[in-house]
Amino acid sequence: MEPDILASAGEPNATTAAWLDAKTVQSEEVTKVETPSDIPNPRAVRMHAVSAHHPALPRVRSHAGGYASAHARPRMSAPTTWRGPADGDTAPAILPFETPHDEGAYLRAGKRIVDVIGATLALLVLAPVILVMAIIIRITTHGPVFYRSKRIGRGGREFTFYKLRSMVKDAHLKRHHVEHLNEADGPVFKIASDPRITPIGRFMRSTSLDEVPQFWNVLRGDMSLVGPRPPIPEEVAQYEPWQLRRLDVRPGLTCLWQISGRSRIGFQEWMRLDLEYIRHRSLKLDLKILLRTIPAVLSREGAY
Repeated sequence: MEPDILASAGEPNATTAAWLDAKTVQSEEVTKVETPSDIPNPRAVRMHAVSAHHPALPRVRSHAGGYASAHARPRMSAPTTWRGPADGDTAPAILPFETPHDEGAYLRAGKRIVDVIGATLALLVLAPVILVMAIIIRITTHGPVFYRSKRIGRGGREFTFYKLRSMVKDAHLKRHHVEHLNEADGPVFKIASDPRITPIGRFMRSTSLDEVPQFWNVLRGDMSLVGPRPPIPEEVAQYEPWQLRRLDVRPGLTCLWQISGRSRIGFQEWMRLDLEYIRHRSLKLDLKILLRTIPAVLSREGAY
């Protein structure tokens, strides 16, 4: 019987499975897993943690951002304890999760078919909304209508991510002025009342209208309708080894995090929910998440 992981999706403090508990992971066989603040070269250590494994298994291909290709990682047959570098200068990492193969007709082909059909219909229906928002953005602000940024997709592949621009022009260049206002934990940067957001941008963010152009990313194959939200390279560079597992699948428009309160969810719980989704992927689960996304968007809870 398929576990009902949606039942606990809105409970940030609930731990539904021991393999997802970061504290359990770090104390199974070692007393400490080093973090970027503890070591001089955190990027190299992250690569050691996922590459220095059983010699009979294929080694991981690294990417420029310091993360690993999911397609080269060991799967269900791999040991869960990954040995550290031979020189012993870092602590070993315990990976609590092994991504299952894309088994079944839905994961192999059906999910992509649903993505293409869903994204096409959404773009056709929402084209007038995009046009109206584009006109308002052009009239009320200076700068381009669309915001483009680099995001990390499946296997660490970088792609161009599209949104309707909700901030002032070149807002990323002004980030250092507001970094002290960050309200998120972990490597994520979020501010509920970000001064860089324009008036029309605040409306678009609260209603998620700024996310509509991402249906184009879904149509292109960069993203899926359902999957972990795509992170920026700077965030991935700070991931712990077990958090890299969320890059094993194509990122999505909506996910368990999206329907569980979004920005009110802590970073560790966010990562746990993503891994829980990956482990239990199915057509039934995707349909449940899509249906629950509608009231979640309308409620505007945690949207900023």
